[in-house]
Amino acid sequence: MSKEEHNFEKAKQGPVVQSAPGKTRITIRVDTDILNWFRNQVHERGGGNYQTLINEALREYTNLKDGDLEETVRKVIREELKVLSR
Repeated sequence: MSKEEHNFEKAKQGPVVQSAPGKTRITIRVDTDILNWFRNQVHERGGGNYQTLINEALREYTNLKDGDLEETVRKVIREELKVLSR
């Protein structure tokens, strides 16, 4: 085998660095101004990871939506109980 040839018989496919447990690596397209806003937030805070900020923002949003759903269900139940008690 010459110096320019490589043997990939035992090579493994996939990322060089594995994702942390509970994390999934994805590729998404984000508007440039949104991405720049998150990067700027990290810069203003003196460092960190803009991807972590995006994840935290998405988590906060989903928690708010779950709260909205819970409140909506409670409201419907209260209204139905009023109708049933008449």
